Amino acid sequence: MFPRLLKSFLFIFISLFGATVILSGCSDNAESRPQATQSNQKQASKGPEKKREHLVETAIVKLDSLRLTSVYTGSLRSRRTVRVFNQEEGRVTKLPFFEGDRVEQGQLVLELDDALLQAEHAKAASVRREAESNLERVKRLKQNRMVSEDEYLRAVTAVEVAKGDELMLKTRLGYTRVNAPFNGVVAERLVEPGDIVPRHSHVLTIIDPIALVADLQVSELLIPNLSVEDRVTVRIDALGDAEFEARVLRIYPEVDSRTRQGRVEVELTSVPQGARPGQFARVTFRVEASERKVLPFSALRRDHDGEFVFRIADGDRVQRVPVRSGRRLADRVEILEGLEPEARVVTKGFLGLTDGMEVKPVDGSQAGESQG
Repeated sequence: MFPRLLKSFLFIFISLFGATVILSGCSDNAESRPQATQSNQKQASKGPEKKREHLVETAIVKLDSLRLTSVYTGSLRSRRTVRVFNQEEGRVTKLPFFEGDRVEQGQLVLELDDALLQAEHAKAASVRREAESNLERVKRLKQNRMVSEDEYLRAVTAVEVAKGDELMLKTRLGYTRVNAPFNGVVAERLVEPGDIVPRHSHVLTIIDPIALVADLQVSELLIPNLSVEDRVTVRIDALGDAEFEARVLRIYPEVDSRTRQGRVEVELTSVPQGARPGQFARVTFRVEASERKVLPFSALRRDHDGEFVFRIADGDRVQRVPVRSGRRLADRVEILEGLEPEARVVTKGFLGLTDGMEVKPVDGSQAGESQG
């Protein structure tokens, strides 16, 4: 009896609990529907979301006189170098100086044996004196009409020939002694006393140590901006980092058609202690170039099609413009083709930027916030 009552009681309890749960669920659904409808109405009242502006920073293409700084390397050499040759053959009797010795202008640096030439010169002098005596005799006879005019002319010619022979031998005797052409230093000594040297042999080299120049091959772009006497600086590697004043001495008129480089000579204003011909030198040119179109280097872009910039066109739309650049100087670059002065180009804000896109030019701080 008791188990049957318990079963009835449990059945009634479970039935009442299930009905309560169903009524509660229906009430929740009814309450949630108005809230969802209200949320949808709020979103509809806002309308479409506003498109975000593309901020860019810009700069203007300007005409500017660029200050070009270029460094070129070369070797020092003596501005004055004389290779001493003998003009007479013979045996070397004197050669008093060795490599590194200083010589004074007019000082004897080479002497050849001149005994044979002295004898020939003495003979020529005797012939000349004899011819002069014969001419005096002919002149007296001519006054007495005892010689013809032809004989008189032959006597005059004989004197002139004898004088010429004597002068030639005197000149050749002078060639047996060679003097230093300027104050300098012996750089080469190629023969020794006692050597028999043929005519026109190279026997000595003398250089001027206080006049050093550097030979340079420079770009054809630099040459139009250079002038003789322009000031430059020279650094000689062997002497450390010190810079020395110099000047443009000579600009050669031709440019190599293969390398597009020309030759320039630069002379040291004063030769520093320890500087020698053959040393490696670095020459710095600082010149003002003519007016060029320039813009910030950050505006220049490159891809597989070449160089280009984004120019601001009408209506603040960007236009991709192909260009050709020249020299880069610090944070600026020269534009050779593609842009005209006063054109406005994008320098910052390239992320997502495409040809024809509408942009908003701003200052640097705003563009930085946009990119962030």
